[in-house]
Amino acid sequence: MVRTAVLFAVGGMLAWGVWAVFADYATQTLQPEVAMAISYAVGVGVALLYIASQSGSVLLTGRGVSFAIVGGLFSGAGSISYYAALQRGNTAIATTITALYFVVAVRIVVVFLGESVSTRDLAGVGLAIGAVALLAT
Repeated sequence: MVRTAVLFAVGGMLAWGVWAVFADYATQTLQPEVAMAISYAVGVGVALLYIASQSGSVLLTGRGVSFAIVGGLFSGAGSISYYAALQRGNTAIATTITALYFVVAVRIVVVFLGESVSTRDLAGVGLAIGAVALLAT
């Protein structure tokens, strides 16, 4: 199970790396919000095709849909910010800084959900922040 998760995570990393390059190219000739809307519309199509290819029925719950909607609002705001950063700056820096979203997520789950993180986890977060500081200067 963990091996499958790692394979999917690596696939996501590779796909998002390529996506970042094409997002940068798109913002050279399109407004950031237009480039994002087109990119995400195609992404929704890919997701729908993936759902259709799976066996079984789709289970929707009010709570799950509510969380997905709120997540979508934040995803949209973050994406517009990211595409705007691509249009106005260096792709490597914009991508690296926005990729630190996990620092925000760690803070939220520790403070509000009571999850624990190890010293090793905190060291990794600290090193990631340090890497961004070096790249951004």
